[in-house]
Amino acid sequence: MSTTLRSVVECHIVQTVPPANLNRDDNGSPKEAYFGGYRRSRVSDAAWKRATRMYFADEMGMDASQLGIRTKRIAAQLADRLVRQHAVEAAEAGRLATAVLAPLGITASSKKADETSYLFFYGQRQLDEIANLAAKAKGLQDKELEEYAKSAGVKKVLSEKHPLDVALFGRMVANLPSIGVEGSVQVAHALSTHAVELETDYLTAVDDASEDDERGAGMIVWRPFNSATLYRYANVNVHQLTKTLDSTQEAVDGVVRFVEAFAKSMPKGHINSFAHRTVPQLIAITHRTDQAVNLVTAFESPVRPGADGIASRSVRCLDDEHTSVTTQWAAPPDWAGHTHMLTDQSLNSFGKRTAFPELLAGLRERLTEVHQ
Repeated sequence: MSTTLRSVVECHIVQTVPPANLNRDDNGSPKEAYFGGYRRSRVSDAAWKRATRMYFADEMGMDASQLGIRTKRIAAQLADRLVRQHAVEAAEAGRLATAVLAPLGITASSKKADETSYLFFYGQRQLDEIANLAAKAKGLQDKELEEYAKSAGVKKVLSEKHPLDVALFGRMVANLPSIGVEGSVQVAHALSTHAVELETDYLTAVDDASEDDERGAGMIVWRPFNSATLYRYANVNVHQLTKTLDSTQEAVDGVVRFVEAFAKSMPKGHINSFAHRTVPQLIAITHRTDQAVNLVTAFESPVRPGADGIASRSVRCLDDEHTSVTTQWAAPPDWAGHTHMLTDQSLNSFGKRTAFPELLAGLRERLTEVHQ
């Protein structure tokens, strides 16, 4: 691999979303934040990370065996594999699963004995390997099983051959840092480029079986929402991803897959009520060898609506900010490209405009060149 000190791929996205409630707060309202002294629509990093992960399987068709699962029920998942793949009876499967996972020190939930106290993120293929190890202990007495579990190598299985999503987003295990995975991706909270106000939909539903002389609605609901043009940002540390996957080619493939999934995915909060799936008006991709730069500062002063629309003005602000940042602070990216749908607009600082498939192909070509 190249000796480049840093290799960072950045995604800058401007995307307009219609009335929606993508990501709720504890009151059921769309999440918000104050930025530049104004209230903005906000979508958390966790919401878009999950949407990206779901896109891998639901839209890209990646097999579950190639991906990870995040759950509190790792013991139950392992026991199920022992039953299905190794013909172990259910009671014995539960005993084996509990025993081989014990050396990990993952504590049980105080509420449910068959769950861990926190979500654990691991690969499906890793669990298959652990099931193979557990099956070899079938029939051992408890004391023998405990000794076998200590040397079975479960920690080693969970420390290598990570699936793409675990390698991208990482895993923290507070009481067992040796099996933690350093995430390769940073995802910012999406913020609206302009000020927003919370709105409410007053929804009534009619009882279809009501009598003619009955009046009033069968149900009344107040549903909060907002609409916004969002600035979305993420970056990928290519060197870290290569280290975690132990493969340059897999890392390059993984970066391209992430960029596509991040750009096309959408959180699904209340999606049946708002049908809010859109595609970005702009996605700009850069490859940098110095440091990642979030360009949200382009929107500290909120974009004002005009005849040309908020999205068009937001794209111009982003382009100007990128020009300023790369002139005054950071070096220009060594590769950049973009896709946008604003026919009357040209950008100065984000490289060549191409259709999205060609943009991904150009990114792959650049990363292969740098990391060969």
